[in-house]
Amino acid sequence: MILVTGGAGYIGSHLVMALLEKKEDVVVFDSLELGHIQTIEILQKFGNLKFVQGNLKNIDDIRGVFLVNKIDAVVHFAAYSQVGESVINPQKYYYNNVYGALNLLNAMLEFGVKKIVFSSTAAVYGEPCYTPIDENHQKNPINPYGNSKLMVEKILDDYDKAYGLKSVRLRYFNACGADSKSRIGEWHEPETHLIPNILKAEEGKNFKMYGDDYDTKDGTCIRDYINVEDLAAAHIKAVEYLNNGGKTDYFNLGTNEGNSVKEVFSVCETIKGEKIPVEICPRRAGDPAILVADNKKAKEVLNWAPQKDLYASIKSAYEWENVIPR
Repeated sequence: MILVTGGAGYIGSHLVMALLEKKEDVVVFDSLELGHIQTIEILQKFGNLKFVQGNLKNIDDIRGVFLVNKIDAVVHFAAYSQVGESVINPQKYYYNNVYGALNLLNAMLEFGVKKIVFSSTAAVYGEPCYTPIDENHQKNPINPYGNSKLMVEKILDDYDKAYGLKSVRLRYFNACGADSKSRIGEWHEPETHLIPNILKAEEGKNFKMYGDDYDTKDGTCIRDYINVEDLAAAHIKAVEYLNNGGKTDYFNLGTNEGNSVKEVFSVCETIKGEKIPVEICPRRAGDPAILVADNKKAKEVLNWAPQKDLYASIKSAYEWENVIPR
């Protein structure tokens, strides 16, 4: 049985769907602060899924899951992830993301569970010194969110050396898209990600494009957009890697290619079949011109490669926008 923390959220729910389709038994542990009970109710239609509402900041909540379930491995998504908010309120991020992770790890040790896949982030790298960014790039986060994730990565190294707890850390670049059958998808309130915000733009509600004067092919920022179903597949590969005796390691998850904001905007217009109102705004502080992953290590070690292109990702996101529960 696999425990997925944060399984009612965006990326976590897509992993749960993929696990259920592989006939795995799954326990989702989620506070529902950011996730949705409607997502859990949808997922429960597709396999053996137990749901436990609780908070990792309360160790008794998570101990209770291990007490009554035979957990073989853990995939840990549950965290706050808004960069701007982390700068304004770092206490919230360190308490939840680091202390919560420690409670989870300590409960795992108590019950003899020694395999975890950790949802990390490209934010651990900070400002890029070169692109594509490989796993050997310096780790110098520029915000508390990135710091909190890197701290957990360091804790996982120490827990391996001291206790033999094996981990895979997956560093995502820009997650996008939705379930290809429109059963689940991206559902944030408020929404901060680029693609859904472009798709939501309408008359009287312009999409704000921040900066068109970067040193890139069309003046807008370039990012590496990785499909959420491809991310889910990578997590399954990571669990299999640990089950087969794999050592603690870390991997970038991206496409090895980048798309500019204008390119993403153009694909959104094509899929919607209409012009989208846009407002060009000044650059935002701290936005690097280019962030692209080098994904060779994940390909070689995990035997994983992204399957879906930008068009497929945006098309699935658009189809989900039309059926999202409200």
